Amino acid sequence: MTTAAGAARHRTVVANISLSLDGRVTGPGGEYDMGWIVPHALTDGARSHMTRVTAAATTALLGRKNYQGFAGFWPGVADDDNADPTDRTFARWLNDVEKVVFSRTLTRVQWDNARLATADPADTVKELRQQDGGDIVVLASTSVIRQLLDAGEPDRLSITLCPEVVGGGARLFTDGPPSSS
Repeated sequence: MTTAAGAARHRTVVANISLSLDGRVTGPGGEYDMGWIVPHALTDGARSHMTRVTAAATTALLGRKNYQGFAGFWPGVADDDNADPTDRTFARWLNDVEKVVFSRTLTRVQWDNARLATADPADTVKELRQQDGGDIVVLASTSVIRQLLDAGEPDRLSITLCPEVVGGGARLFTDGPPSSS
């Protein structure tokens, strides 16, 4: 699609995820075993990284599990005077940004600026790319990232590599990373 000036519009899609040194996105305790990530997510470097990744984004993509976790924690951080200032900035961004939530089980979402998407993530991203806006960032939603990688949709994969060998749990790449060709 082109703008009135004839230049092609392009929204960059950034898939953001944390991985252990052995490529895990969860621990051996199952899909909610994320305790190994927390010490690394609370560093100044990790917070700065998240601010950089989301700075140009006007749309966030979330799977159901991440939506429920994020919506249960981040909205209140925005106005919490005791929270880290970078966390408050990120929470304000999350509250304001367009949030597209992929779910087959939710019937509604209640966070401001959130909407449910019933289409395939790749199809939704193709539609979003045609709309005005900034970057589109996938916030740590492994299932959404996998589907987008399979469709060749991400422009950038932003990985926070945590210095942990988890030893079990789900991997982002089940059989190595996808081909770049």
